[in-house]
Amino acid sequence: MRNGLVLFTSDRGIRPATLAAAAEERGFDTFYVPEHTHIPVKRTAAHPGTGDETLPDDRYTRTLDPWVSLATAAQVTSRIKLSTAVALPVESDPITLAKQIATLDYLSGGRVEIGAGFGWNTDELADHHVPAAKRRTVLKEYVEAMRSLWTQDEASYDGEFVSFGPSWAFPKPAAHIPLIIGAGGGPKTFAWIAANADGWMTTPTQSDISAQIEALKTAWADAGRDGAPEIRILIAFKPNPEDLMTWAEQGATELIWGVPDKSEDEVLGSLDRLAGRLGLS
Repeated sequence: MRNGLVLFTSDRGIRPATLAAAAEERGFDTFYVPEHTHIPVKRTAAHPGTGDETLPDDRYTRTLDPWVSLATAAQVTSRIKLSTAVALPVESDPITLAKQIATLDYLSGGRVEIGAGFGWNTDELADHHVPAAKRRTVLKEYVEAMRSLWTQDEASYDGEFVSFGPSWAFPKPAAHIPLIIGAGGGPKTFAWIAANADGWMTTPTQSDISAQIEALKTAWADAGRDGAPEIRILIAFKPNPEDLMTWAEQGATELIWGVPDKSEDEVLGSLDRLAGRLGLS
């Protein structure tokens, strides 16, 4: 399995470019950053970890823009993949977002991937005029519209939430940009992934990962998809060797390790210890 690294970016910890360069130097395969445009003070949406409207900490209010962060990382790296864990595409204009991602892919030499979520913070979505009950439909249309801009010489799209006539939009991505959905496992999510995405990323609260992997593979086959889905496991606990072996046998493709949002010296020290445990160079 590959090894990725996720940094919950903020305006007070290690800079994304610094960590991305260090991660590439130590042999990690993918560098991930998250997204929240803002956090409404008055909210009713329950956080997946706390179970109510309280947040685990204040990093959610201080998150850096993911695409700007990855652009700085692209400038100081040459090999490592650049991704999100997770981005919220429905909180941006899809035409503008398609341009941003295609530009980053071009400038990075084709290294961009997308980890996307449906959005647990429905109050945040509401400020972007995204109906909570339709957020999966909105994301589906955004993905389809962006792919049309990325692949068609004269792109167009006509949907409920996205609509534009024949248009030119360059640059085009170097290749297919993988879309990995980070969301709680279940029949609805896996059916959406099988129909619209390239794979699944677990959440920090996901349990019984092995059973969920098998459920995703079944949904994938039922949808008539060729090959196998990408399966990326976000490590929120110390896995035992049996877990790792089972996930590998089931076809998991990447482990994503979190690093603390702390000072540069603290983070790089943690990174050295992690790389050593994983046997990376």
